[in-house]
Amino acid sequence: MENRELFDEEKLHLTLSRLCAQLSETYGDFENTVLLGLQPRGVRFAKRIHSLLLHMYPGIEIPYGELDVTFFRDDFRRKESPLVANQTNIQFLLEKKRVILIDDVLYTGRTIRSAMDAMLSFGRPSNVKLLVLVDRNRKRELPVQADFCGLTVDTLDNEKVLVEWAEQGGKDSVRIQIRENKKAES
Repeated sequence: MENRELFDEEKLHLTLSRLCAQLSETYGDFENTVLLGLQPRGVRFAKRIHSLLLHMYPGIEIPYGELDVTFFRDDFRRKESPLVANQTNIQFLLEKKRVILIDDVLYTGRTIRSAMDAMLSFGRPSNVKLLVLVDRNRKRELPVQADFCGLTVDTLDNEKVLVEWAEQGGKDSVRIQIRENKKAES
């Protein structure tokens, strides 16, 4: 398999800082604003964004939660083996809050549609925005677009965007992995 690097550690750190600055320009003191990381892969990215915001603005409170969308997906019954859900951890209501949904990669839009359904269990937000690290910009199946984006990249069906974090035992990087099989990603 061939790999093409999109972000090295330095570029990734700069991009995270830029995204935090954009959030701060939009949300000011983050009053009535919450961050929701999407399980499983968006959580590490969301934790980084949350941590950077808290570091950039000491004394500010920004509620953070993690949302699992497994059983809200329209394709969960089509898998060959039973799905194992991740944990949803939201210790606050979303009623009339400004919600920032955070995921690492935007591809078909189906995960985001599922997240919209799942979060309604916690109340009706006043506003929802989407923050992604990478927008694959192709194969969108639903009319979903990111409000805040680290990088937009065109990819083919046999390519996969891999986001790796130092907390996973490696180093921070984002790369496109070109797979030999032509099976499209779900």
